[in-house]
Amino acid sequence: MSIPLLEYAPLSQNSRVTGFEGPADGQPMIYNTENLLSDSEMDRLIMAAYRQICNEQQMLDCYRQRFLESQLKAGQISVKDFVRGLALSDNFRRLIYDSNNNYRFVQICIQRFLGRDVYGDREKMAWSIVLATKGLKGFIDNLLNSEEYLSNFGENTVPYQRRRKLRHWSEGEVTFEHMARYGVDYRDRLPVTDIRKAGVRRHPNADILEKIWLGMVGSGLTFIALVVLAGLLGF
Repeated sequence: MSIPLLEYAPLSQNSRVTGFEGPADGQPMIYNTENLLSDSEMDRLIMAAYRQICNEQQMLDCYRQRFLESQLKAGQISVKDFVRGLALSDNFRRLIYDSNNNYRFVQICIQRFLGRDVYGDREKMAWSIVLATKGLKGFIDNLLNSEEYLSNFGENTVPYQRRRKLRHWSEGEVTFEHMARYGVDYRDRLPVTDIRKAGVRRHPNADILEKIWLGMVGSGLTFIALVVLAGLLGF
């Protein structure tokens, strides 16, 4: 018997408010296979899917899923199936799933698949339970088969960040791409390379220069810090 999804209260976010913006008001580009007329438009849709699910951090040719692309172009799978394939790929698992704790991974996936930020810690906990009990595939399937995903994107639309800008705002919300693919807990476990062991020659005043730089940057004196460092380095 599977554990039902923990209930959580949806907060008032831009994605839940009906908008009346026009094309010039920061509306996202919507890519849908029902509106495609040429091969170049299909290529743009595929790249939009990579950018949304994998972000710019993974927009490398070696990460592309050519078999999934060919199936999508041939009409053998839907956009939702293509998105599912990207999420279940080895690259996504290694670069996103393996390098995050469950709570942060849930937040990343809700941003990328549902086009909004999490409602709060309780929603993170709810989906983390699904991830822990059903595994990565079960979690992704539940997310893509949810009423929210189907009502907003359906089978043929690439997910996008919904309602990023409101008419009375001078600037829109920060895009989800600003969020690094791994958190500080994973970063702190990464091995630190000692440049002295690697044979790289350090400047004799490297430690002093580092302290000066960090102190001035922390005080907002970045330009002065650059001038001081340039003088000490003899530029």
